[in-house]
Amino acid sequence: MPRAKNNVASRQRRKKVLKAVKGAFSGRRKLFQNAKETMRKGLMYAYRDRRVRKRDFRRLWIARINAATRNEGISYNRFINGLKIAGVEVDRRTLAELAVRDPNTFNAFVIQAKEALAKPKI
Repeated sequence: MPRAKNNVASRQRRKKVLKAVKGAFSGRRKLFQNAKETMRKGLMYAYRDRRVRKRDFRRLWIARINAATRNEGISYNRFINGLKIAGVEVDRRTLAELAVRDPNTFNAFVIQAKEALAKPKI
């Protein structure tokens, strides 16, 4: 009995890999072995960088909040501590957005944090 190679499935598998690495340079998009490696690495980087993106955005938000709070004469960590003492639960993303787009509302948060820090601790 002749050996069945299943050409259809093999071709589909190769086409899927080659399509995934379409934008790669030179043989990395044309040669199947290189394309497989390129695809594997690309998927690894995509998985890793979905997590790194969260870190990067948090750093950006903190930098924006810090810049805005220093204009009001208070440091970032004292501001966040004041908000916690005051019982205000606003995430950094929202605070950064307010700092950029609505400074008046952000200043209200700063005043609230300063008042909470000024109260004597029991």
